[in-house]
Parts: sequence; C-alpha cells; structure tokens
Amino acid sequence: MTLQKKLYRSGPYADLFSQGVQVGNTLYLAGQVGMDDGGSVPEDLLSQMKLAYQNVASVLAEFGADMDNIVDETWFVTDVNDCMAQVEALFTERHMIYGKAPEVSQTLVQIGALVDPALKIEIKCIAVLG
Repeated sequence: MTLQKKLYRSGPYADLFSQGVQVGNTLYLAGQVGMDDGGSVPEDLLSQMKLAYQNVASVLAEFGADMDNIVDETWFVTDVNDCMAQVEALFTERHMIYGKAPEVSQTLVQIGALVDPALKIEIKCIAVLG
C-alpha cells in the first residue's frame, strides 16, 4: 500500500524542505520561525512568536485549515528562562492569535540554536482536518 501525501513547499529552500505534509486528515507542519518573507527577524521573543504563528497560519491555509485545526504544538526556544519570564505576555498574545484559549497539547523545549542566530523560537504543529 502506498501512503498518499500532499506536500506544500515554499520559501528559499523549497527544493529541500516542505512546510507541511498532509497524510489522510492529519497535517504535519514543519517548524515555523519568526522571520518574514524578506528574511527579517524581530529582536524580541514576543514579536518573533507572533510572526511564527502568522507563518503557521499561512501554511495551514494552504491545506484549507486554520488555527482551530491544531491539536498539538511544540515550541523550540533558545532560552527557556527568557520564555518563562515572559510567559504571561506570550500566552496572552497566543490566546489572541487563536481567538480563544487554545485546545491543544503543548511542549516547550530548549535547544542550543536555530538556523539563524537571531531566532529565539520555532513552532511546530500537528493539525487535523474535518
């Protein structure tokens, strides 16, 4: 049996990486960072998180989904202490992005670095359609 997959590729490395893949009614989104299409990265964690979620929403839209379809998310951060020091502001903004308190499981992981040294957060999601 061949597994049917639908890929979405974009960005400067589209030939190497996909932004998301659909298998059945499940979407697996690659980690999205707080970088705009021009390669600009805001300095602060909150602005990067907001931009990362905008990028998540853009990938979801390519599959006909939105933030309500997310069931699981993982935040990869370069400084967990900085993240926890801002957790109220981050989660307040996250609720605004979702339009409510998100009904998702969430994991927070500290990592040594992201692809660009200016990046502080990457958000990876799993979403379900229908």
